[in-house]
Order: sequence, then C-alpha cells, then structure tokens
Amino acid sequence: MVRVLLVDDQELVRSGFRMLLDAQDDIEVVGEASDGDRAIEQAAALSPDVVLMDVRMPGMDGIEATRQIVAAQPAVRVLVLTTFDLDEYVYAALQAGASGFLLKDAPAAELVRGVRVVAAGDSLLAPSVTRRLVEEVAAKGGPTRKSEAVDQLTAKEREVLEHLARGLSNAEIAEAMYVGEATVKTHVGHVLTKLGVRDRVQAVVVAYEAGVVRPGDR
Repeated sequence: MVRVLLVDDQELVRSGFRMLLDAQDDIEVVGEASDGDRAIEQAAALSPDVVLMDVRMPGMDGIEATRQIVAAQPAVRVLVLTTFDLDEYVYAALQAGASGFLLKDAPAAELVRGVRVVAAGDSLLAPSVTRRLVEEVAAKGGPTRKSEAVDQLTAKEREVLEHLARGLSNAEIAEAMYVGEATVKTHVGHVLTKLGVRDRVQAVVVAYEAGVVRPGDR
C-alpha cells in the first residue's frame, strides 16, 4: 500500500485528490497539510511513502518544505505539483530533492500513475513537457556544479546520463545504445552511485549543472 501525504493550501484541492487516490486499491491518503511547516510535521509523524506537494502556499513554500523533508527522511519521495507559469519553481524543486513533478491540470489517471511511479523509486521526468521546463530553466545560467563526479563516469555511463537528461526511458536508451534493458539498468545504477544522487531526476539536474548536456540538445 502506497501511503500518501497531501500538501496544498486549498481544502477543495486536497479533498479532490483524496477522493481520487483513496479510490485506488493500492494507495491510501494518510494525512493532509495546508502549508510547508505543517507538511514537515506531518511527514515526520506519518512517514509517508509519497508527499504530493504544492509549490505556492502561505508561509513556508513547497520548495523549502521539500528540501527539509528529503533531508530529514531520505526515503520519502516528493512529487511536486506545478503549472506552466511556474517554470522557475520546477527547477528549484528538483534541486531541493523532488523525485518529479506533474502539472496541476494533469488527467486523473496521470496523477495516480505519477504517485505509483515515484513510490516505486523511479522518477517522473520522461514527458516532453517536463524536459522543456527543465531545459528552459537550465538555460538561465551556465554550469554551476563541479564536474569531478561526472569525470568518474565511464564513456558508456556518460552516454547513459546524456540520454537520461533528454528524457529517454530505459527501453529507449537500450534501443539507442544497442544493448539490453538490464544493461541499461546496471549503467543507471552506477551513474547514480558515482554522482552521489538517489534517483534519475537528481542525475539530470547534475547533468545540466555540470554542462554534460545543454538546453536544446537532443
């Protein structure tokens, strides 16, 4: 059972999400919070698998709340909800430790799938809209992260990282590199370990910050 904490300052939004998620056989909403401070308290008390986090809230925003929750509870996954006019918040949320994000007007089925994907330890970064948002924000500045960790990657691992940063799935990477999916999974694991990150989203952030890929690369 995937245990979810809902964080949004609008009660009607939380109620809608609760109805949708509680209707699933494998998902249970264990708590709600209306601001960042309360989200941190609830996350500590309930240890949810996934936090569905709004960005703009009174008091502490969702980005700072994400940063503190992930720092205190690395096993908790945060799925950030955003809108098209909040591009800069998306990148900040990824840097804060979010495992992915969805648009607030995403179809119900996509929201449910997103919760399951993040809970399973994967990252929600594949959709092209996500890639465009990350690239647009990354374009605002040059590389900011030291490249020592990236330099530890083998040629194959660096190639895998480049594909990850372009939003390719394991199956698509396998096809592009003419290898099996199991091999890709192994490479991805090595990339995460060497970069010192916990999931694909964080690896992509490093890739952009270190200049491994640049906005607009395909």
